[in-house]
Amino acid sequence: MTTANHPQPDTVAELTLLLSEAKSAGASDVHLQSIPEGVEIGFRLDGILQRIRRLHGESSQRLLGRIKYLARLKTYVDALPQEGRISRPDSGVDTEIRVATYPTVTGEKVVLRLFRDRIAPVLEELDLEPPMLETLKGSLGKPSGLILFTGPAGSGKTTTTYAAMRHLLGLGDRHIISIEDPVECILEGVMQTEISEVRGLTFAVALRHLLRQDPQVLALGEIRDEETAAMAVRAGLTGHLIISTLHAGSTPGVVERLLDLCPDPHAVASSLLLVSNQRLLRRLCPACKGDGCDACSRTGYRGRIPIVEWLGFGDAQRTAVRGGDIGALKPTCTLLASAESRIAQGMTDRRELQRVLGP
Repeated sequence: MTTANHPQPDTVAELTLLLSEAKSAGASDVHLQSIPEGVEIGFRLDGILQRIRRLHGESSQRLLGRIKYLARLKTYVDALPQEGRISRPDSGVDTEIRVATYPTVTGEKVVLRLFRDRIAPVLEELDLEPPMLETLKGSLGKPSGLILFTGPAGSGKTTTTYAAMRHLLGLGDRHIISIEDPVECILEGVMQTEISEVRGLTFAVALRHLLRQDPQVLALGEIRDEETAAMAVRAGLTGHLIISTLHAGSTPGVVERLLDLCPDPHAVASSLLLVSNQRLLRRLCPACKGDGCDACSRTGYRGRIPIVEWLGFGDAQRTAVRGGDIGALKPTCTLLASAESRIAQGMTDRRELQRVLGP
């Protein structure tokens, strides 16, 4: 009898082919959903889950078993979630893979996250619009204060943060420390720390101790609670440049959320340098200009570009925050205006604007 430990040759070939296709297409994740007929396969391409094909019969279940075996999971367990990793040598495509399984009413769901060797981009590679790029560079050149990036999951906040740290490395002569969850890219010259709530190393605990490591710049993965917010604001007032993310729906919303976590409007107003809110739009495929071709897996899009609204802080903005007049905070450029600019440049289309921002 064939088992996951001794798979049939076609099972090995099927998995290698699947992972090779995903890597070539630029997929970030592979979804395998068990259904009565077999397994439905999808790739997440540029943030969108695209159905690829369906496998039928026993071969589909052998494929799931092979994945679980390589990830060091219990192949006989399908009623409980499991998590594991497939090492780079075992994957067959020179890529490390994170595996997560979950029971559903139609059978087990398996999601594979493909990890590529990431190199942090420079700011110029983010395709930010020139006014935003210059504003961000100007804020990063300040010796102290608070820079906040916001946006939903998958909006590029982490990539922007890494690019900001790389820019600071280029300026030289600054001790840069990051607190991340998890560390996604190694930056030579940055003292990087990965939090572990299981061990009690939270953002707040790490920040409290790392402030004693004489940092000049602190990149904080996320401000999640009152203690972290208060320390970040205080650090921004006492000679540290703080870069972090905070969940909110708009740039004024970031300020409002920060005031909820740190109800000291004078300290918040004095510490803030820049708040940005970003999304990612799919870029029209340069090969087919949106018609759909092999290069873009027939989607019409390949790659993504950011749209950003931002709010810089000068005397007028700080006065508004101190007075509690959040409604007076107007971003320099709105998300809609940024998206319209991208459409005018032929980089994306109105269908993509409506998908991300709504009609």
